[in-house]
Amino acid sequence: MDGSNHSGVSEFVLLGFSNFWAMQLFLFFFSCVFYVASLMGNFLIVLTVTSDPHLKTPMYFLLANLSIIDLIFCSSTAPKMIYDIFRKHKTISFGACVLQIFLIHALAGTEMVLLIAMAFDRYVAICKPLHYLTIMSPLRCILFLITSWIIGLVHSVIQLAFVVDLPFCGPNEVDSFFCDLPRFIRLACTETYALGFMVTANSGFISVASFLILIISYIFILFTVKRKILGGLSKALSTLSAHITVVVLFFGPLIFFYIWPFPTSHLDKFLAIFDTFITPLLNPVIYTFRNKEMKVAIRRLYTQFLNYKNMTLNTIRD
Repeated sequence: MDGSNHSGVSEFVLLGFSNFWAMQLFLFFFSCVFYVASLMGNFLIVLTVTSDPHLKTPMYFLLANLSIIDLIFCSSTAPKMIYDIFRKHKTISFGACVLQIFLIHALAGTEMVLLIAMAFDRYVAICKPLHYLTIMSPLRCILFLITSWIIGLVHSVIQLAFVVDLPFCGPNEVDSFFCDLPRFIRLACTETYALGFMVTANSGFISVASFLILIISYIFILFTVKRKILGGLSKALSTLSAHITVVVLFFGPLIFFYIWPFPTSHLDKFLAIFDTFITPLLNPVIYTFRNKEMKVAIRRLYTQFLNYKNMTLNTIRD
């Protein structure tokens, strides 16, 4: 990924969001607050699920892995953006730019497949509760996880395979606060319309297809519950509402970014900020505040922490 081997461009200049000091100050505090909250919230989910024996179920196994993906995803772009907010000359090396693009597409692809696995888990739990532990065995959960990572990595590698060797001779300005694939392609010193269309169509198709699969699966679950379980529709809606909210807010900006035929720089940047800072926070906020088992488990974890702290203080005093 050394740009000097095949390109006259060794680094890219990130134009960022705004040069107005007041806006920069707002973005700095907004970014710091949401980034720290995303890190703490997702780390809390991982810690709670791994340490609480009452949460050793397939749903929480998948939820913890979703939090791990969100931790890596927000950390792939947010620290660089926060660091660059007040800098006049925002640059990123060619290799770092390609790595950033690779991580974004790999993690987004992995999360899409993992969300589909979580929808399947909810279908089994609600529609086939007596066979839940048999169908959602530990081996199947691990296979879901491995498959999601393989699909995400393959998707990202295929995307980059067509663009990483493009010639870049200038200009080198990326009108964003991180490297994204469509703008990266436009900077190449060759005709890239067909390539850009293929890349955009590929990501757009995957996003739309995954979104439709998830929505159709949730509708199927609700109709199945309504038909077979008397009075179970409200309970199913309560259970699935958190999942549906995460799916809509995760896929909404992605689909709009790739499908909307009249892209604008400011709107694209707003959606990028939403995906970078707000989307990773959805997982801990929605699943924690709307899940009684998670709230009870967090209280148990907090109690254990206080007991350990008191024991440590008592030991030091003695």
